[in-house]
Amino acid sequence: MVTERKFAHFRKDIPLPRMKDVPDGGFCISSFVIITKTGNPNHVLMGRLNKKADWNHLGALDSDRVQGFGKGWMLPSSGLMLGESPQDAAKRVLKEQLGIAEQKLEGPLIFSEVYGPTKHWDLEFLFIGERDQPPSNDAWTELAFVDLAKTSRPEIARLHEDILAHLHKWKP
Repeated sequence: MVTERKFAHFRKDIPLPRMKDVPDGGFCISSFVIITKTGNPNHVLMGRLNKKADWNHLGALDSDRVQGFGKGWMLPSSGLMLGESPQDAAKRVLKEQLGIAEQKLEGPLIFSEVYGPTKHWDLEFLFIGERDQPPSNDAWTELAFVDLAKTSRPEIARLHEDILAHLHKWKP
């Protein structure tokens, strides 16, 4: 029996879904690196984007998004490149965005959400670790452990407060 359904199988022997079948708001697959301060899980490593850095290359952000997100705190993260595993994307984020060669990470925790009037769909892989000091990297104007209890929702860019909410719902 042949079905009319178009499953999201991406194999060479199965025709790809047509681009018109993608939700109007798009579909993103991303890895997030959530590093907390050792012994204080409410302090999360976040940064303020350096608008001069090549965020299109570092994290799949076009210049309009960089300008819009530049004032708020963001989690180190990136969309996956074609053929890249979520684990490899997290390692790339550590290296390219944070300048960290070695960092123990747990995960991934996997979440999916659809939001907005255009029904944008996100598939999110969260990798969690901890460290004593924030790193520094030219991709950011500032990297710091942000106290989530003292940080308001408007201070966090790119809906990353939703990512953090997933993490807090999951934690026992």
